[in-house]
Amino acid sequence: MTVRTRLLENKTALVTGAARGLGKALCEALCESGARVVLVDVLADLAEQTSRALIERGHHTMHCAVDIGIEAQVLDCLAAAHSRFGAIDILINNAGVDYTQPLEDFDATQWDHVMATNLRGPFLFCKHLVREMKSLGSGHIVNVTSTAAKRAWPNACAYHASKWALLGFSHALHAELRPHGIKVSAVVAGGMRTPFLLDRFPDIDANVLQPPESVAEAIIHVLTMPAGSVVAEISVLPMGETSWP
Repeated sequence: MTVRTRLLENKTALVTGAARGLGKALCEALCESGARVVLVDVLADLAEQTSRALIERGHHTMHCAVDIGIEAQVLDCLAAAHSRFGAIDILINNAGVDYTQPLEDFDATQWDHVMATNLRGPFLFCKHLVREMKSLGSGHIVNVTSTAAKRAWPNACAYHASKWALLGFSHALHAELRPHGIKVSAVVAGGMRTPFLLDRFPDIDANVLQPPESVAEAIIHVLTMPAGSVVAEISVLPMGETSWP
């Protein structure tokens, strides 16, 4: 386990897609860095288990079961988080979904599901937290995108479209919010040993993927940069992945 200084003491972080994979690794790293953490996931039981395990280790967490594409659920979650922990200092838009299939096999419901989770959700959380962050003159938004925002492969058109859009959204927010003291960072994450890949591609060579803890470590570094600097974009790639230079 990484030994951390508590550089995020008295900060509250909200993480979407927090129940497992990179989201879970992020919650653990944030807690170890001293932050209070709001775990957001559509997988209610897993989110509760992850939150409870952190509480049992002495950390301060809560969980919200949320379909992040539904604005009313996002608002209810934020109200509960504010009631429990006060202002949200850090927002990490990590949740993501994909359908691996040719374009002609997509139906509109699947397309809308990808866009609602991967793009509308980040928009909704940013929209409803930015006013608060502006009033405080600080805050940090991290958008977890993907190498899918930099290159393309077959049978992932919706995922690519959403991740390219999220990267553009992140850079636009960086330009818009920097004058207000709010940092915005995009994290281009390469393949990880998480259920997102392993459950869908059982024949994948896990040895060429990176552990999610490595990406979480990079995000903690981004979050703890000196106040006068911001990492607008960072790529975190596995050394063994051959599909990306």
